[in-house]
Amino acid sequence: MTLTVKRDVSKAMRHTVRINEHELTVDGSIAEGGDDAGPSPHDLYDAALASCKAMTVVWYARRKAIPLTSVDVEIERDASAERQGVYKLDVTLHLGGELSDAQREELLTVAGKCPIHKLMTAVTTEITTKLG
Repeated sequence: MTLTVKRDVSKAMRHTVRINEHELTVDGSIAEGGDDAGPSPHDLYDAALASCKAMTVVWYARRKAIPLTSVDVEIERDASAERQGVYKLDVTLHLGGELSDAQREELLTVAGKCPIHKLMTAVTTEITTKLG
């Protein structure tokens, strides 16, 4: 899979991200010198975690016939110590459906095992950057 990011010169920092057939806009906040025309890279990072947790919970509930009717995920970011190496994400799951306490706890555990959570916490990511 190839993902591309191209500058959109109509705005100070806006870029277009293309992933397969999907396209979205990213931008910096006003405070960062952007126009806030789209989510920031940090927003996308956080959204990757939230969406992975939601999708993992839905997949698992379907597989185990757990009567889950909805999943909403909220993330609160604390990037105040990011430059010191600490980036905190506080995740809250809102689960809908006639779920027992045991099922709710099971789904919470599953959410903690989503692939993006693992990438962010337990995997070494190797990145190379070169000129094209």
